[in-house]
Amino acid sequence: TTALFWEEKALNINRRTILAGAGSAVLATAFVSRARAAQYNYKYANNLPAAHPMNIRAKEAADRIAKETDGQVNISIFPSSQLGADTDVLSQVRSGGVEFFTLSPLILSTLVPNASISGIGFAFPNYDSVWAAMDGDLGKYVRGEIAKQNLVAMDTIWDNGFRQITSASKPIATPADLESFKIRVPVSPLWTSMFKAFKSAPASINFAEVYTALQTGVVDGQENPLAIISTAKLFEVQKFCSVTNHMWDGFWFLANKRAWERLPDDLRTIVAKNLNQSGKDERADVAKLNASVKEDLISKGMTFNDTDATLFRAALKDAGFYSEWKGKYGDEAWAILEKAVGASLT
Repeated sequence: TTALFWEEKALNINRRTILAGAGSAVLATAFVSRARAAQYNYKYANNLPAAHPMNIRAKEAADRIAKETDGQVNISIFPSSQLGADTDVLSQVRSGGVEFFTLSPLILSTLVPNASISGIGFAFPNYDSVWAAMDGDLGKYVRGEIAKQNLVAMDTIWDNGFRQITSASKPIATPADLESFKIRVPVSPLWTSMFKAFKSAPASINFAEVYTALQTGVVDGQENPLAIISTAKLFEVQKFCSVTNHMWDGFWFLANKRAWERLPDDLRTIVAKNLNQSGKDERADVAKLNASVKEDLISKGMTFNDTDATLFRAALKDAGFYSEWKGKYGDEAWAILEKAVGASLT
């Protein structure tokens, strides 16, 4: 679903800002940084289109890496799930068939259960708190968990965005508005658990069927980043968009451990430095695009309302949601999360 947005919108929103200096070559279906006689030819796969800031910034990193290593390291970029679906590529990265991969912590949790802790409901009030946590102790903790599976995660996590709730019938202003609210959610225990805690009626529906489900009233609302709401044209069947920021999601830049350790220390330093720098550049790009998408949705007739996260957080606490997930993640991980958000969730 994320891919739909970038294919349809990324070339039209703030294009000059994001593509400045990148050159037309970055819009190829697959990016290949061709270094002559490269000693290390590595593949990087992801599930986003070529026009997404992730691929544009990764191409910049690959070019810098080739230059700074005098052509010794060549990174070929394969966007749009060209090398397989997320779970397939995760297996390839573990086996060494693919050297680099970017993946959501929520999907990575199928292999590294505690990776999804960064997606816990209403943990982060804003991007500042996200980056403080993910660039700090919480990110360090998750990278340590990832390392136990013989994968290496770069220090900088890339951005996907916060998720918002839309509705056809009413704005979601307080937790009470979610009671008996029929909402579509992805197939994930974390999502289902959270909305059940709000006494909602969550329904797991394939995204391809979401528009029709909303149109026919099978569900009254759904939740997604603004980008998806726009490109899937959900504004045609949803009137209200409540800025809940109830979950944040990103992309860990993963490396096969054996391939990573094959690189000499000096080359490894160059590769990490440039991938991390491009990750921070991508964060800024996504922030600019999200702002533009909101204005676009308003122009198409959607009504936005802000919410008080403390009310929703308190409702989840009273329902035992945080206690349940604290038990699943463990005391150590939970303490790091609470330290990062500066409040006790349980």
